[in-house]
Amino acid sequence: MEKIKNKLDAIFPKGEKGSNELFTGNAFNYGLVAPDSVFTTTVGNVYFEPGARSNWHSHPAGQILIITDGVGYHQIEGGPIETIKKGDVVKCPPNVNHWHGASPDVGLQQLYIVPNIEKGIVDWKEAVTDKEYLKEK
Repeated sequence: MEKIKNKLDAIFPKGEKGSNELFTGNAFNYGLVAPDSVFTTTVGNVYFEPGARSNWHSHPAGQILIITDGVGYHQIEGGPIETIKKGDVVKCPPNVNHWHGASPDVGLQQLYIVPNIEKGIVDWKEAVTDKEYLKEK
């Protein structure tokens, strides 16, 4: 059985702290591919400290997450909370509310890919409450 460590192996710099209006806890974003009209895709790395999570949000063209380290949670509105860990790939469908973040005890590091940005990048919604976050996994 693989032992889960509390310290994540960073691939990219930690980046800038995310807004308290969009994240609960400490989440840091490091942009890798800036939005442009050639690739029409944006890519970045997000590091969530333990307990940190995004607000509910959606993407007009969807989003792909590649989990590079740690343990976290992901939920599509109306569905169960799923545990995500290093090596997982998560597809968030277009225009579907969802959230993602670290587990309470272990941080999470993820790459995000948002394609077809000419349709828009992200539509932020309300915060994920502690009750929603701590719901039985």
